Amino acid sequence: MALKLIQRGIHEAENPIEVSLREAFELRKPQLTPPFSLKVLTQEEYSKINKALIFGILSQPHLAKVHIKHLHAIITDGYGFFTCILVNIVDELYPKLLDSVKIQLIWVTKEMLNVLAIGFDKLLVAILRQIVGGDFREGNLWLCLEMVTLFLANWDCLLEEEPLVLNKGLYVFLRLLTDHYRVPSNPMIDALKRMEVEFCIRLLREHFPLCLKIGRDLIRLLQDLVHIPEFKAIWKDLLLNPRQFRADEFEDISQIYRIRTPGLYFLLRITPEMETKLRFLLTHVKLGSQKRYQVWFAKKFLGVPERETILTDIVRFICCSVRPSSEITEPDILPRWAVIGWLLKSCRKSYIEANVKLALFYDWLFFDETTDNVMNIEPAILLMVNSIPKYIEVTHTLLEFLLIVVDNYDIERKEIISRGASTALSMIVENGIIGSLDVLTRCDMISPVLREMLGKMLLVMQSSHSKKLRSASVIHDISPPIHLLPSSLGSQHPNRVS
Repeated sequence: MALKLIQRGIHEAENPIEVSLREAFELRKPQLTPPFSLKVLTQEEYSKINKALIFGILSQPHLAKVHIKHLHAIITDGYGFFTCILVNIVDELYPKLLDSVKIQLIWVTKEMLNVLAIGFDKLLVAILRQIVGGDFREGNLWLCLEMVTLFLANWDCLLEEEPLVLNKGLYVFLRLLTDHYRVPSNPMIDALKRMEVEFCIRLLREHFPLCLKIGRDLIRLLQDLVHIPEFKAIWKDLLLNPRQFRADEFEDISQIYRIRTPGLYFLLRITPEMETKLRFLLTHVKLGSQKRYQVWFAKKFLGVPERETILTDIVRFICCSVRPSSEITEPDILPRWAVIGWLLKSCRKSYIEANVKLALFYDWLFFDETTDNVMNIEPAILLMVNSIPKYIEVTHTLLEFLLIVVDNYDIERKEIISRGASTALSMIVENGIIGSLDVLTRCDMISPVLREMLGKMLLVMQSSHSKKLRSASVIHDISPPIHLLPSSLGSQHPNRVS
């Protein structure tokens, strides 16, 4: 029986990556058993033998130790080519790999970490991305357990060689813990939760400056874990005793609010396959023709109720990691706000819907024009504006959520959040995302109470800009006011939802 890496259907074509590796294995098979040749390899021969050894390690567990010794003997590039192929296998093939091959993949990953192979950090991140949120099947939980075990077992090595891998692991396991604490207790999930908590708490307590590199989304993840005793203690110290974290100059949680989370973190909770499909939706599908693609996506990635939790991750990814250049050159392409509107309607549980809305508005709450990107806040305003009048309930519920969260997210630091949201609205108008906020403040379909609350926020915005102008006038002798609220949207009014 021919050796293989993946399980494929009867009518499914062979995968070119698997074919390439198998062909190299068959060609070099006589050279893969001791005694090994000591001849100097050409570049082509070196590539072929690396591919052959990868196929052998993954498909022949009983000979894996022989193959890895052979690899160590012939390596000349710090294992860079070898790990690059492994990353490609993880990104392209992981969901289809045979269970025995997945086990071997984790085994060889540990070997690459032991020898500090070039690119081992990329390999670890690639595997982390294959852990699917909201998936409680045995195979997915097994991968979680293997990775958190690997991180804990190699703590000192990772801290010394690639500390940012620990940082990325923290983001992943904090997010997974939220899901895992909703699963009924069983021996496997209980052991997994204990290890995830141990890893996260250890990093937060011992290396908080490293954790701060995540930015403000660290707080968003921690707030979902406050019911866990260990994280409740973390929250208490964050709010009342920040010096406990032994981080220079860290004195208040508001300092974390000001750090924008880099887009690379949001990729960590989106599998490569999901990323490819989302980017296709947002670059090739025309507005009005998206329904069949959305149905396929929902069936593939959101097919069971537990998977709903990943909607939050998708919304953060779309807002912060996808840049809509195609919307400028091809205005009929499906925009980000329309995809998010569809995802919002896909929420069946109220707490999921609330988390999705928070994910949509999170950067609004702490927006700083000097460090934040206006494209992160664009989808929310366009979704609200484009839902008028056909989907006014969407506009109403989003605006209500924004105004309530500004008032209640962190009452002790309400001034910071109010200023952030006001700055976000100001930058939306200044950058021409919409021509005016009149579309919300003068919309009779929106309740008077919400319009009044929005009006108060705009007063904060106008007051802030007046102070800026007075300061600029003193320094540069500039006195003309900036008119933020023209009476109509003019030509920049976005298209309606279809």
